[in-house]
Amino acid sequence: MERPVSPQSDAGVLGAPPIRVYVLDDHELVRRGLQELLEGEGFVVVGMSGSAEEAARRIPALHPDVTVLDARLPDGTGIEVCREVRSVDPTLNCLILTSYDDEQALRGAVLAGAAGYVLKEIGGTDLLGALRRAARGESLFDAAVKAKIIQGLIEPQRVDPRVSSLTPQERRVLDLVGQGLTNRQIGEQMLLAEKTVKNYVSSMLAKLGFERRTQAAVYIAQGAEPDTAAGH
Repeated sequence: MERPVSPQSDAGVLGAPPIRVYVLDDHELVRRGLQELLEGEGFVVVGMSGSAEEAARRIPALHPDVTVLDARLPDGTGIEVCREVRSVDPTLNCLILTSYDDEQALRGAVLAGAAGYVLKEIGGTDLLGALRRAARGESLFDAAVKAKIIQGLIEPQRVDPRVSSLTPQERRVLDLVGQGLTNRQIGEQMLLAEKTVKNYVSSMLAKLGFERRTQAAVYIAQGAEPDTAAGH
């Protein structure tokens, strides 16, 4: 993951409107601390909440320039909130705040459409720089890694030739089917019509030699390994 850089010199351009931020964290002290830091640097905190449900409802209505989303919450995750609010308004910029620097968090954040994710141990100056970049619509992810994740090109160590025959879109549909999503939910996440998703699912199943989507879900759950996922 590309680390956030220091704030850009244009962050405080005279006459530029302040950056509007929404903060989601289940710890009140963290929320208040972030509010104090941000407002001390000229940002405007338009809203704060401690629950995923409340944030998912309020963020699209408030339309902040950037949203800080805690990765883990009592009633969900920041990645789920990011995916939900961006399904309503794809122009919303979200930054995931996490304690875990791992590939799963990276992949989840990219697929949810987040601008990036930063570790909670990040310094205040670096966080401000990351927020300014995200508010401008920039991505904090390495471009090559992001492209591979979006296109579904990160393969299991042992690649089934049938999977290699899938298009990037079909690979992503396969992954989402494996997560238990319905055609409608897949369409919302990929910004596709439900009928289009249905066509992708049919094509994907045909290439894999499956008759039902449950077979594809089991296949993914087993790691998409050719010797353990017969599908018949």
